[in-house]
Amino acid sequence: MADSALSLEIFGLSRLNLQTLLVLCLAFLVACLFLRRHRNLPPYPAGWWPVFGHLFALGRAPHLKLTAWRRQYGDVFTVRLGMEDVVVLNGYMAVKDALVDRSELFASRPPSYIFDTVTAFGKGVVTARWGQGFKQKKKFSTSVLKTLGVKVGKGGIEDKIQEEAMCMCGKIAEYGGKPFKVEEELRTTVANVIFSIVFGNRFDYGDERFRELSEAMVGVLVNITAGQIISIFPILRFVPYVNKYYNATLEDNEKILKFIREEISHHRRDFDRENPRDFIDFCLVEVDRHDKLDNLTEDNVVYFVQELFFGGIDTITNTLRWGLLYMALNPDVQNKVQTELDAVVGGTLPSLSQRSQLPYTEATVMEVQRVRAVLALAVPHATTQQVKVADFDIPAGTQVLMNLYSLHVDPAYWPDPDRFDPGRFLDAQGRVINKPDSFMLFSGGRRVCPGEQLAKMELFLLFSSLLQNFTFKPPEGALPLSTDGTLAITLMPHPYKLCAIPR
Repeated sequence: MADSALSLEIFGLSRLNLQTLLVLCLAFLVACLFLRRHRNLPPYPAGWWPVFGHLFALGRAPHLKLTAWRRQYGDVFTVRLGMEDVVVLNGYMAVKDALVDRSELFASRPPSYIFDTVTAFGKGVVTARWGQGFKQKKKFSTSVLKTLGVKVGKGGIEDKIQEEAMCMCGKIAEYGGKPFKVEEELRTTVANVIFSIVFGNRFDYGDERFRELSEAMVGVLVNITAGQIISIFPILRFVPYVNKYYNATLEDNEKILKFIREEISHHRRDFDRENPRDFIDFCLVEVDRHDKLDNLTEDNVVYFVQELFFGGIDTITNTLRWGLLYMALNPDVQNKVQTELDAVVGGTLPSLSQRSQLPYTEATVMEVQRVRAVLALAVPHATTQQVKVADFDIPAGTQVLMNLYSLHVDPAYWPDPDRFDPGRFLDAQGRVINKPDSFMLFSGGRRVCPGEQLAKMELFLLFSSLLQNFTFKPPEGALPLSTDGTLAITLMPHPYKLCAIPR
């Protein structure tokens, strides 16, 4: 003991000083752990905090903050989320380079504790990591969707969408022009299109089982965003109150998975592998074969369907909600769409074969998608190997956020971007500009949305049917409609009511 004390005195360290030194060393090591960064990464914007990084600076509207930072820091910069550096790509050229031109280099998914928990670590397609398994599952699921009619032309699903459009319009007509919340009717309609593909049946409007499923889906989408702090600091899932959104996400997600498993069980009972009826049947045929798609199990099928729910229902529902809101705010545009529909469609059902004859209607749908791109930040990507972006080096496995919102409000491509103007998508001859620059709603390349074709079909047919049958107006005396929106997984409007006046 005497020797130890002597050693401390020789080095000029009292016991208190040694404790202080140890604390400082520990703080330094922790700082290095949390603040270390790879060499030659893109720059950080101002406003980051130790440990928390840019979480406070991003706020509740990260798509707006990232787009604002683009004006100051350029198309490529890095944000710090807890212990992780996340590269953000903004603008058409940078995003197109990653998603399309060098797609395979950005084609993986990053680890995310809450997302991985909800999706069972990528057992589906959308959240799967890059590799042969992902390629096989995506090819299989895309092939099945085409077989079931998710395509343009003979044998397509157009008849089913038209049938649901008629049911939707009939339900809305029951309100007799009085104010109502449009979301529930739209969500049921869009869900029934997905259900007809996946399960081969539909729900009636007001069905209690569907109401519970719908509430669970909305709950997951809202709470998974509110609980993202758990993905950044997973240890917080054990902290009471802090973990409430995480727990709510798991609870709602389990309701969805239970529903899907029950449907798969029902299919098993009357399954005819020689005559598959729907998406689940085709998947069960493949599960039983064991010779074509490696490691496909019924558990994979559950998560295939889960992704179809989230990807195919919420995005279309919220796009239609934005569409009706903008029609109510722009009665002149609404009137032009209706005049075109009256001249071309008349009293018959709108069809895809008439799309070329309805350029203003289609351009209006595209302008809705542009001005409020519901997948504002897309699904996070990750690099599959080290890659150079501009003059920066992005290591393999780095999370990359594609700020799709920045593409669709870029004044270099969309002058006065906040103004609602369908004419942006029409050429001098009044024809639709189908593939304009800086318009990438469904991602692209290896990770392009497998439901893109279905989404375009649904949006055109449902939007056309709504405006063919009704004129949408704000209720008299109501507060002004807001176009700000809330970013969960998708960018959704604030709740609102409209009057649907029969035509």
